[in-house]
Amino acid sequence: MARVVVGLSGGVDSSVAAYLLKQQGHDVVGLFMINWHDTVGTLEGECPWHDDRLFAEMVAKRLDIPLHTVDLSEEYRRRVVDYMFSEYEHGRTPNPDVLCNREIKFDVFLKEAFKLGADFVATGHYCRKAEHTRGGQTVYSLLAGTDPDKDQSYFLCQLSQEQLRHALFPVGGMLKSEVRRIAAEQRLATAKRKDSQGICFVGKVDLPVFLQQKLAAREGNIHEILPSWRGYAADRGNDVAALAEPYRYTVRDGKKIGTHRGAHFYTIGQRKGLGIGGRKKSLFIIATDVAQNVIYVGEGDAHPGLYRRALRLEHGTVRWIDPAETMAAGERRYSVRIRYRQPLQQAELIARADGMYILFAEPQRGIAAGQFAAWYDGDRLAGSGVIEK
Repeated sequence: MARVVVGLSGGVDSSVAAYLLKQQGHDVVGLFMINWHDTVGTLEGECPWHDDRLFAEMVAKRLDIPLHTVDLSEEYRRRVVDYMFSEYEHGRTPNPDVLCNREIKFDVFLKEAFKLGADFVATGHYCRKAEHTRGGQTVYSLLAGTDPDKDQSYFLCQLSQEQLRHALFPVGGMLKSEVRRIAAEQRLATAKRKDSQGICFVGKVDLPVFLQQKLAAREGNIHEILPSWRGYAADRGNDVAALAEPYRYTVRDGKKIGTHRGAHFYTIGQRKGLGIGGRKKSLFIIATDVAQNVIYVGEGDAHPGLYRRALRLEHGTVRWIDPAETMAAGERRYSVRIRYRQPLQQAELIARADGMYILFAEPQRGIAAGQFAAWYDGDRLAGSGVIEK
C-alpha cells in the first residue's frame, strides 16, 4: 500500500481519482492548492477558489480522507503568471496550463506532497502512464487519455522522467461519462459540478483587463491585408527554414480599418474582440507587431495569411519524455498538435545545425509563437517544444 497525495481541486475528476485510489487500498491524503488570490479581470466573481475548497472539503469528508491546504500563490505568480505577462508583452501567445503542470503541480506541489509522506501524487488528468525496463532502468511513458474528447496529455507535454515517476492518473483510462457516473453513485458533491475553464487556477478572464495589471493599454491601428498581397505568391521553395518564416507585413501593405487597445492583448488566429463588423466573413488576426503597436487582419478563415507549412522551435525548450529519443540531427515522422484539442497532424520533426523545425504535410492554421508543439508516436507523447516562429 502506497501513500498517495491527491490534488483535490474541487472538481469531479480529482474527486473520483481519490475515490478510486482509496478503493485500491492506498493511503489517500487530499491536498488543496491556493494558487491565486487576485480577482482583477476574472469573470467568476470574487475568490473562486473559496468555492473550490468547499467542494474539496465535502469530497474529503465523504471519502473519509484527511484534507490539507497549501498556499502556493507566490511560486505560481513567479513561475506562471509572470511568464504569461512577459510572453504577451513580447507579442507571443503563452500556454500557462503547460507551465502550471511542469512548474507547480508536478514540482512545487510534489515537494509539498513529500512533506506529507507521499510515495506518489495523483491528479484528475485524462492521460495515462506506462513503464518499461531498459538496461535495468525503469522508463516512463506518457500516453493519451482513453477518452478522445478529454485527452489532456498535451498539457503535460513538458514533464520529465522524475516527475512521471511519482505521478498517478487514476481516471486516464476512463470516459468522462464513467467518471460522472461513479461520482453520482458515490454521492460526491462534485458529481454535477461543471468543469473549470480558463487559465489554470485563475479561471475565465477578460484577457485585456487581466493583462492591464502589468501591461498598459495603448491605442494602435488595425490594418487589413488582402489575400492578393504579393508576399503570398512568393516562392519559398522546399527549405524548411524558409517555410517556417512568418509573413512580414508593414502598414503600407494594407489599409487601416480600425483601432485596438494594444497589440500585446491579441494573438494569431483570434477573431473576437476586434469590434469591426459589416463583413460577409469574420476578420482574423494574421500578425501582430508589438514594437509598432499594429495588428494585421485578414477576412475569412481561408485567408492565406493564417496558414503555414512549417515552424521553428525555440532553442532550449525542447523536452523529450524519454531522453534516449533526443534528436541531434536528422528527420523523424510524428503526429503533431500545436494547441489543445487540435486533431493530430502528420509532420516531420527536423533537427538541423541551425535549429529544430516541424514540417507539416498540410498547411497549419494559426501557428503562434509561444505556444507549445507536442509530437506523438501513436498514442504516446514523445516530446514538445515552444514555437519560436
